Amino acid sequence: MLGITHLRHISLITPNFDEQVAFYSNVWGLDRVETSEEDTAYFRGAGPEHHILSLHKGDKTGLHHFAFGMVDKNAVDRAAEILQSKNVRLVDPPGYLEEAGGGYGLRFLDPENRLIELSAWVEVQTSIWSKKNVDPVKLNHIVMNTTDLDGIVEFYTDVLGFKITDWSEHQMSFLRCNKKHHSIAFNQAPHTSVNHIAYELDSVNEVMRGIANVREAGLKELWGPGRHGPGDNIFCYFQDPGGFVMEYTCYLETIEDESEWRARVWKRVPHLMDQWGIAGPPSPEARKAMGGEPDLGWAVVDSIHPSI
Repeated sequence: MLGITHLRHISLITPNFDEQVAFYSNVWGLDRVETSEEDTAYFRGAGPEHHILSLHKGDKTGLHHFAFGMVDKNAVDRAAEILQSKNVRLVDPPGYLEEAGGGYGLRFLDPENRLIELSAWVEVQTSIWSKKNVDPVKLNHIVMNTTDLDGIVEFYTDVLGFKITDWSEHQMSFLRCNKKHHSIAFNQAPHTSVNHIAYELDSVNEVMRGIANVREAGLKELWGPGRHGPGDNIFCYFQDPGGFVMEYTCYLETIEDESEWRARVWKRVPHLMDQWGIAGPPSPEARKAMGGEPDLGWAVVDSIHPSI
């Protein structure tokens, strides 16, 4: 067991850097964290995490990396030993991190060349949160598209220690690292890419106010509002100016008794995709957006990625 505690942040590459920065600052409800970097922007939520999103200016849309938390330096060092024993490629061995927020961590590649960070001792936000009518607290979960659902689930469970919470037939797998129903999920697709990124709000009222904010900015919701079967969470999906799909969500199911939990297999039918029957299944437009741009990963096309 690696001892991963929670989802910390996600970092994205975008050619629409200025538009993205304005959107997350002025519409989505995040606060930009002051740094001296010109081509990278860090954003915090209302919670204590130093940042939950960073945007990196690049020539092509893609994933830079995502990060999970660990308890302390010893846990990071132990994780490195386990990963190396399983022939996982370490990109950055354990050490003090140079990204905003600092901390101690490592980075490695999963089987589909996603760059993943494990970190501890990252700075906690102490600056005053600028309260708005929508205050995203933290990342709730991320979903990645995969070309090998069984293979990637095996890696995240057997190597990284995640547990399977649920399946959506043999199309999606929901994985947890704590009591939350899922921190990451994988969707079978023709190519690897980011499917969507979910930001946690405190209530359904905030979800609805978020919809109003996005509409006022001249954009329209992509899918929702509704309530999922797997996870039982309220959702509404949007597409940002860089093409990434993001979600406002709240009330995600928690697993209170690990010893009693057995992974369920949900049918992919409209009334389980949206229990309320308002949103129904995602439209072809929404599915296309969640398909994302093919992303071969950091190790294959590192020329399009900023240095890390």
